[in-house]
Amino acid sequence: MFKRIDHVAIHVKDLARSIEFYQKHFGFKHYFQHAATGGMQIAYLKLGDSVLELTHKSDGAMSGFHFCLETDNFDQTVAALQKNGVQLVRAPHETAAREAREEGWRRVVFAGPDGEQIELRG
Repeated sequence: MFKRIDHVAIHVKDLARSIEFYQKHFGFKHYFQHAATGGMQIAYLKLGDSVLELTHKSDGAMSGFHFCLETDNFDQTVAALQKNGVQLVRAPHETAAREAREEGWRRVVFAGPDGEQIELRG
């Protein structure tokens, strides 16, 4: 039986740049890195129990990919990301509550360094 998603992977053009981006702007911690078969570098970053896998892929970025982070202070988080120059893709707006605890939540979308989109809800 399945318990949870273990990690989400993103193909990135510049591994060091992406590690620094996710650490600086979203609070992820780089905790493991290795070379996979064929020499491709893979880095793992943690945010609480969530794991983001960054795989170095110099021939192109992913297209149409996004992941979502929940924030406990939506307005403060959005303001900090904008102040730090993280590109806004879609401005904050209301979003449907999937369960009662999400009543009144909003969502916003920012761009990552390789075209991935980072959605925030809270």
